[in-house]
Amino acid sequence: MPETFLPELPQELWRAGKLELAHGVLQSLRVIRVATAGLGRFLAEVESRGAKDLFGHGTTASWFAEMAGLSRGEAGAVVKRAIALNPTRNLDGTEAPAVAPETAAVAAEGLVGDERIDQILEILKRLPADTSAEDRAVAEKILADLAPNAGPHQLVDAEAKLLGWLDPDGNEPKDPEPKEPRREITLERRRDGFWKLTGLLDDETGARTAAALEAYAQPRPVDEFGQADLRMKCERLGDAWAELLDLAIACPDQPGTSGYRTLVHVTIGLDELKSGLGTACLDFVGTMTAREARLAACDCLMLPVVMSTAGEPLDVGRLRRFVTPGQRRALNIRDGGCAFPGCHRKPKNCHAHHIIHWADDGPTDLRNLVLLCGFHHRLIHHGDWEVRMAADGLPEFIPPQYRDPLRQPRRNTLHHR
Repeated sequence: MPETFLPELPQELWRAGKLELAHGVLQSLRVIRVATAGLGRFLAEVESRGAKDLFGHGTTASWFAEMAGLSRGEAGAVVKRAIALNPTRNLDGTEAPAVAPETAAVAAEGLVGDERIDQILEILKRLPADTSAEDRAVAEKILADLAPNAGPHQLVDAEAKLLGWLDPDGNEPKDPEPKEPRREITLERRRDGFWKLTGLLDDETGARTAAALEAYAQPRPVDEFGQADLRMKCERLGDAWAELLDLAIACPDQPGTSGYRTLVHVTIGLDELKSGLGTACLDFVGTMTAREARLAACDCLMLPVVMSTAGEPLDVGRLRRFVTPGQRRALNIRDGGCAFPGCHRKPKNCHAHHIIHWADDGPTDLRNLVLLCGFHHRLIHHGDWEVRMAADGLPEFIPPQYRDPLRQPRRNTLHHR
């Protein structure tokens, strides 16, 4: 078992810096995973010797449930995972090999958690029944090597490739009974400002929706600092929904928007817009922070309504389009996608960001524009990264000091090779 220790932190965590907090979380997570793998070896040994002989319980799961204060279902899942990852013994004393020994080795290093382990075990169950032991071992090795840096969708893709290799002909196709199309969507605004979306889709529409969402809900690649995408699946699907809306609104044939990325009516004081402090009224149905208003104004149509201190409208601005179609095409060619270092997002998923904001008299020309995906656009507005235009006319990014003490400029080299 690898020796993994928690980092020393100040007594009061509020004194810790960003880097200490991040390292503390990662190290704590690895300690938990290593300990869980060790627990699994103990439970596998209890299973081998017999929980009834050792402790008088009928099953290892029932004994562990009592020991750990868990329900039988919770304990059963832990024991099932332990037996799959560790060798046990049959009734005749012969050794029963582990179902997934390569996955167990990765788990013992603290590099993979229970969710990915369970996903690998389920994939192994779905391999064709006539798969040889050698091919099954190769498949498990591929999945175990991929798991430490993969999200659930990447393992699903790996499963599809493995099945294509092991069973290229697939199952005999069956003609499903045609279903009556049924599609329902309900959208309502809650009192807390969030919107609740519920719906019911027929099989075909549901499959198309799932495919579209999953295509944009892939975890962001691990960056050069080793930071992985920590969003939950539901959060990634929510962000994917927002990206699909951006694409639909940007369509030239979209009714009511004429291909503009968005149309925002913002009621805000000019000082608030310039400083990023305070709040703004969004389309007369809710509020947004002034910082969010600055971000939205980078690549949209905005109809500003400037208010006096007494709440009276002083001026209603004219509709202004900040990035012309020609400028957008030039940006797409120059940046090739999100210009942030290491980002793979394509131009259609990006916003045009003003390096010097237009509210601060920043010009709308190529020397002051850069393509950024939604995530990195928000990071530039609200994080510690900085962007500037280099002497050669290409954008470069300055990391915060806690990521790079020397703050060396970086560029994205993925789009132009």
